[in-house]
Amino acid sequence: MSETPAAEKSSREERRKVGLFVTCLVDIMRPTIGFAAVKLLGDAGCRVVVPSQTCCGQPAYNSGDRQTAKDLAKQAIDAFEDCDYVVVPSGSCGGMLKTHYPELFKGEPDMAARAERFAEKTYELVSFLTDVLHVDKVNARYDGIVGYHDSCAGLRELGVKKQPRRLLKSVEGLTIVELPEAETCCGFGGLFATKYGELSNAIVARKAADIGAAKVDTVLAGDLGCLMNIAGKLQREGSAIKARHVAEVLAGMGDLPAVGEPAKGERA
Repeated sequence: MSETPAAEKSSREERRKVGLFVTCLVDIMRPTIGFAAVKLLGDAGCRVVVPSQTCCGQPAYNSGDRQTAKDLAKQAIDAFEDCDYVVVPSGSCGGMLKTHYPELFKGEPDMAARAERFAEKTYELVSFLTDVLHVDKVNARYDGIVGYHDSCAGLRELGVKKQPRRLLKSVEGLTIVELPEAETCCGFGGLFATKYGELSNAIVARKAADIGAAKVDTVLAGDLGCLMNIAGKLQREGSAIKARHVAEVLAGMGDLPAVGEPAKGERA
């Protein structure tokens, strides 16, 4: 007896295996983003696995070290081979996996095909929830007025714009305000902030002023690098505006210390 359409759908959902690509910054600086991602994916009916992994290779790629980038890409492709999807709580790392991995292996037919398959199943976290799983609301509360910063890679490489705003509208107690320059770079850019510190500081100063003018109490984003840069500038200027990853708010973890704040019980 063949399965009914409803049974077939249930069976497919049970087989959905999602590999979480944690990212270096999340792993080292703010693991709670990874925990939030696991919760959101689990609540959406996914079987989440976290394969052994290293860097996505973006720093090497951006500095011109293509061989190291390829070595790291091969490790990631191998590690997530048996996953139905690869999900990343970062537009920046997601852009590397989805956009640049196939470019790295042009001229190498076997690896090029594997990189293409890997890219096709890779998604930024909130985009995956809304565009693939069709999640339209979350069970979370956050009392505050928030502005959302669109990270460069998430916006321009992956098309992440409406998705986080759509889910944030379902968070109880939250009011979202559009930042006048939401799509303007924050000045982080990984190695850019290290090599061109003065220019990076000038860019993030403009971003901090834009956030302050919007009269929000929290700024959200989908990239921890951006959030660390923005939070650092806001705190150096004495601003009380908090910076948080969108996944933490969507997962109901908005009561944690904000980015750059000491953990409860620790001294600043």
